[in-house]
Amino acid sequence: MSKDKVGAVMVVGAGIAGIQASLDLAESGYYVHLVESSPAIGGTMPMLDKTFPTNDCSMCILSPKLVECGRHLNINTLTCAQVEQVTGEAGDFTVTVRQKPRYVDIDKCKGCGECAQACPVEVKSEFNQGLGPRKAVYKPYAQAYPNAFAVDKKGVSPCRAACPAGVNAQGYIQLIKLGKFKEAWETIYRDLPFPAVCGRVCTHPCQSQCHRSKVDEPVQIMNLKRVAADYAYANPDELPLPAPAEPRKEKVAVIGAGPAGLSCAYQLLKKGYQVTVFEALPVAGGMMRVGIPEYRLPKKWVQLEVDLLTKMGVEIKYNTRLGTDITVDGLLAGGYKAVFIGIGAHKGTALNVPGEDLDGVTHGLPFLRRIALGEKVAVGKRVAVIGGGNTAMDCARTAVRLGAEKVMIVYRRTEGEITALPEEIAEAREEGIEFVMLASPKAFHGKDGRVAGMECLRNELGEPDASGRRRPVPVAGSEFRLEADTVILAVGQKPDLDGLSLNQARGGTLEADAESLATAVPGVFAGGDAVTGPKTVIAAVAAGKEAAESIHRYINGIDLKLNREFRIPEDRIAPFRFKDGEVPPAAAEKAELAGVETRTGSFGEVAFAFTPEQAKREAERCLNCGVCSECMECVRACTADAINHCMGEETVELQVGAIVLSPGFDKFEAGELEYYGYGKYPNVLTSLEFERVLSASGPFQGHLVRPYDHREPEKIAWIQCVGSRNCKIEHGYCSSVCCMYAIKEAVIAKEHSHDQLDTTIFFMDMRTYGKGFEKYYDRAKEQGVRFVRSRIYAVEQADDESRNLRIRYANEDGSISTEEFDLVVLSVGMEPGAGIKDLAQKMGLELNQFGFAEPAALTGVGTNIPGIYVAGAISGPKDIPETVMQASAAAGASAAMLSESRGTLVKEREFPPERDVSGEEPRIGVFVCHCGINIGGVVDVPAVVEMAKTLPHVVFATDSLYTCSQDSQNNMKEKIQEYNLNRVVVASCSPRTHRPLFQETVREAGLNRALFEMANIRDQCSWVHMHEPAKATAKAKDLVKMIVAKAALLQPIQQVSVGVTKAALVIGGGVSGMTAAESLAGQGYKVHLVEKSDRLGGVARRLRQGLYGEDIPSFVNELVEHVQNNDRINIYTGAGIKEVSGYVGNFVTTLTTGAEIQHGVTIVATGGEEYKPAEYLYGQHDRVMTQLELEESLAAGDAKLQGAKNFVLIQCVGSREPDHPYCSRVCCAKSVKLALKLKEQDPARNVFVLYRDVRTYGFMEEKYREARRKGVIFIRYSVENKPQVEAAADGLNVTVTDHVLGVPVQIQADVVGLAAAIVAPESNKQLSQLFKVPLNEDGFFLEAHMKLRPVDFASEGTFMAGLAHSPKNMDENIAQAKAAAGRAGTILSKTNLESHGVTAVVDPNKCAACLTCVRLCPFNAPRIRNYAASIEPVLCQGCGTCAGECPNKAITLQGYNDRMYMSMVHGLFKGVS
Repeated sequence: MSKDKVGAVMVVGAGIAGIQASLDLAESGYYVHLVESSPAIGGTMPMLDKTFPTNDCSMCILSPKLVECGRHLNINTLTCAQVEQVTGEAGDFTVTVRQKPRYVDIDKCKGCGECAQACPVEVKSEFNQGLGPRKAVYKPYAQAYPNAFAVDKKGVSPCRAACPAGVNAQGYIQLIKLGKFKEAWETIYRDLPFPAVCGRVCTHPCQSQCHRSKVDEPVQIMNLKRVAADYAYANPDELPLPAPAEPRKEKVAVIGAGPAGLSCAYQLLKKGYQVTVFEALPVAGGMMRVGIPEYRLPKKWVQLEVDLLTKMGVEIKYNTRLGTDITVDGLLAGGYKAVFIGIGAHKGTALNVPGEDLDGVTHGLPFLRRIALGEKVAVGKRVAVIGGGNTAMDCARTAVRLGAEKVMIVYRRTEGEITALPEEIAEAREEGIEFVMLASPKAFHGKDGRVAGMECLRNELGEPDASGRRRPVPVAGSEFRLEADTVILAVGQKPDLDGLSLNQARGGTLEADAESLATAVPGVFAGGDAVTGPKTVIAAVAAGKEAAESIHRYINGIDLKLNREFRIPEDRIAPFRFKDGEVPPAAAEKAELAGVETRTGSFGEVAFAFTPEQAKREAERCLNCGVCSECMECVRACTADAINHCMGEETVELQVGAIVLSPGFDKFEAGELEYYGYGKYPNVLTSLEFERVLSASGPFQGHLVRPYDHREPEKIAWIQCVGSRNCKIEHGYCSSVCCMYAIKEAVIAKEHSHDQLDTTIFFMDMRTYGKGFEKYYDRAKEQGVRFVRSRIYAVEQADDESRNLRIRYANEDGSISTEEFDLVVLSVGMEPGAGIKDLAQKMGLELNQFGFAEPAALTGVGTNIPGIYVAGAISGPKDIPETVMQASAAAGASAAMLSESRGTLVKEREFPPERDVSGEEPRIGVFVCHCGINIGGVVDVPAVVEMAKTLPHVVFATDSLYTCSQDSQNNMKEKIQEYNLNRVVVASCSPRTHRPLFQETVREAGLNRALFEMANIRDQCSWVHMHEPAKATAKAKDLVKMIVAKAALLQPIQQVSVGVTKAALVIGGGVSGMTAAESLAGQGYKVHLVEKSDRLGGVARRLRQGLYGEDIPSFVNELVEHVQNNDRINIYTGAGIKEVSGYVGNFVTTLTTGAEIQHGVTIVATGGEEYKPAEYLYGQHDRVMTQLELEESLAAGDAKLQGAKNFVLIQCVGSREPDHPYCSRVCCAKSVKLALKLKEQDPARNVFVLYRDVRTYGFMEEKYREARRKGVIFIRYSVENKPQVEAAADGLNVTVTDHVLGVPVQIQADVVGLAAAIVAPESNKQLSQLFKVPLNEDGFFLEAHMKLRPVDFASEGTFMAGLAHSPKNMDENIAQAKAAAGRAGTILSKTNLESHGVTAVVDPNKCAACLTCVRLCPFNAPRIRNYAASIEPVLCQGCGTCAGECPNKAITLQGYNDRMYMSMVHGLFKGVS
């Protein structure tokens, strides 16, 4: 471990675990780097609808933490980031983090969403589990932090990657989908100055790579390009041509005005260069103008696009021939800094056969050129065209239009090797052209000097040649004659290089670098057909584009290839990301062609363009392979200039002292289990998908409907253990949370349903083991949720239009049943996140057999690497409270290790000066929240806003989807400044969870926190009156009226600051207490450890082995030794708590020994007790023992067990009963462990476990499976028919009804072990009263919030750990103890604490010192001093109990007085005029 420790911690993963760990660490004096791979923090929790067992809105309780985390000065959040490398050691790690670009500047983005509205790309929303769409530029959810959008890029779309010129096909297709044809043209024109040309004659390599072809047919990209061009060119004078860059002095010469030359000129012009194009012909366009017939490419389009280039500034000098009128050397000498040669390949290739010089034998290109230039060209009656490329097709089809009676294409290979486009071949056949395949001319024969026919040879195909096509081999003796009076040779082209002294390649082309296009002469570049030989228009355009970049680099002295990408690497091309059947088939639109008779009689254009409606439909077929199409609509829409598509990856190195890993989990892919029908049947959903259905922020705004047809279901089934407890797929563990989530979903679904909803949960074991879970389960049964213990065989879709599902399952008795449901929800399990394995390899982190980073034994959060801790689902499946506990524990462990460096890197927060509003008239701003549909689905929020605008003193009122979101908070601060507000009212949800958040916001805007007030229109209106929207709206208006009336009287309240006693009191010397004490001491704080017995260790001293074989006695002894030898820990044994006074930061506790302890925080770790059964002959027969007694007897070698052969272990003894209606959590795993121990000692023993549900959650499921494999017999019993234990002469008789056979089974038992409940100690009641902290109905201490504050009491400065909170196993106790220490450290690390502001004050003149307030205060805030009560402001929570109960009205709660409440009443009844 490093001696010089770094006072910073990295937290990897920003779900609730990462957020909690970050907040605890930042509040404890450490700088935090929070690394999250997605664009926003929050993880899975924001996706949930409600949380069990309290049914709180998940987003509502999480949102304040999101904002707090986002605002914290000492949390540096890195989104879109992942860890690349970790080096160093505990205390001093160097972490390399790679941050992917989000393409949106977080500092500039206002979160307005204008970019998303403009974005044409829709893909499935991951946040909504694919049930709803999102845009390519998006914010995952409304309250997301950072409050900035992100652009999703999944790679380069295959169409764009396939295009030689890199034209953004996906981009312009998406714009066409929206009907934005001109914008689509702009997108094309960035890379391609010939959209109209290529929209007609491109060989469209993009379409050949289109992923849509994996579904049905490729998108008709070329036709869509034509639509965009034709639309734009309807008004060419209005086109937004690209603006050239700042003009430069350098001149560049381009030789050849074909597609390569003009493309090069266009790109150079945009860079600011002066470009002159020299063209030998009297027209520009090259092969586009003179080599492609009018019927395919009308010359007006070529001329129009040439004219646009000249309009932009390209100068073209016609009839200027290279070698005659200009030379390369002359141009360079004449001031041109570079020359590009793009002269094309206009020279035909000879066949070199006899008779080639006969009249009537001509080459294809001169033939087409003469026609294009307006010359009169005649052909004979019988025309033979030699060749199989597009030029051959053009010549043949042109001959038809010139009047030839018969036209033949003679080709030396088969049609399979022909290089012409398939559509060209098809149209040629339609026009009557005959194809003569596998034939080569041997000689041309003439008559009177003119060709009359030709002698041909038959060929057969041999081995492939360099092109990959099979080589034609003449067949000896196969000569035959074809009659023809015109022969057109279209067998190849090459450039005319006369007048050029540059190096030539084989084949008669110019030699140039294949990538940079540089020739051997400095400053001279060449490209297009002149270099490659005859290719395509788009290939030539691409060459010109590349040459322009090379020329720019050359002129500016930049390496021609450095950091330059000449082709898209395969790994950057977006993959096909859809599953089979996910994309519904849709036939491609077809372009209409002119009738054969019409088109053969003229040179009119053959192919018609798509109509705009056709184009939009075809564009809809695009799969958006790259997601973001880079159409730049977002850039145009963003007024903040926040979007930057050129952002690149960044790599940062961070120095940290510790690392907390909390990357979360992935849900099991249900489609892997085909028999459930997921992905096959539309009405089979996963549990997380169903959460989004229920959620107010989900795709259906909380309305319970089937996504398939939006019909409200009448019967829903849940199937448990999908992807859990399944060894066949190597998921043998239990996912721990699924049972409770299914119950919660069933309960909430009933609430959402307008009619009676039938809900059924199919399960194997119901694992409701957590605090409050069993009662929730019981309530669900009372509310009509049906539970069926079963094994599922298959889910099949009904063979009718309903698309309902039929579930075939086996009952416990083996009978088979089939039931039909409208909707089936699969409770999918958790599995390790996709990146965990890679992360573990980078760090050397050990993973268990399932790929989770299971904590090191008896550490709660430790790993095999010192200084690296785990929290949340990375360590194994767990619910939110356990996740939060473990996060705080990891923070505590990190703080303990880095205590020397605490406070060395943190920043202090500074608020703006508080505005003095005294003397100002009230100026109230009202902000009304929709809360998704939690409020807005019932209350008419806009009507409430309009009403609020009419209230006295209200100068501004507005509504927002989520007022607690980061963007709404920023908006609130802006409005406070803009309207000079001096009072703020928010009408939303619970002040209990959200008041601190809004108070912080108004303070950041310069107002005192007390100038804020809330109206709870969710709990008090929309929730309780959900079926009466009119009344709910009226009530909401009334509440707002009243709160506004009160707000007008609000006055600033100054907070009181007090010092902190940097010491802790830990009550309870068991494992939890000692662990908490050791952790706090490690953080550098003094600890007072109080234990009521005469020695440390607690119940753990009775344990011999942990659930995984840990040596508990050694662990306990070692822990005791550490605590006893720690100089910072004072131990008080044989002592209890006598008296408590003080408040957070400054408590004084008196022990029963008389010792007085001053401390800043308290941790209650009083442990639990074993229930002493009154059933099953316990206490009446010496062979009936509790689990702990049986374990002790086994370890001691008790004689009673020596010869025992039959053991019966009975579960739920005292648990899940009226007196203790909760599950004791550990008993099932403990019995399994005992059963295995008994078998280990003597494999011949018979061990029976009688159970109600086997609750071996998490990885303990493996032990359950091992026990069954080793012969332990598990028999389920029902609570209505419990086992009977009777004494017998030779032992005990146990009778239980077999759950499969349904008949009684009698077991002659030698020993009966009872899984006795864990119960709360009676001493908890006394502590509850002394510390003014609550107990639940079972006697365990009640936390401040079951999900997000599982170790805190509502009274600040007091925490709980271990069995004092609820039953749990040793590892969980240790984790919670470290969590309590971590939370305590957030207080002890402070020098001063401030009061909450709203506190009670006493008028001593009215006080009679009657002690009413002292007795009633739940927070122990009032004290009697000088014969009158006084209130400790730091301890006071502002609940108002004392003020309400004071008989003399001597106590007033600041911000709550009679005048205010009378004003509220007057405001309510005054109404609005």
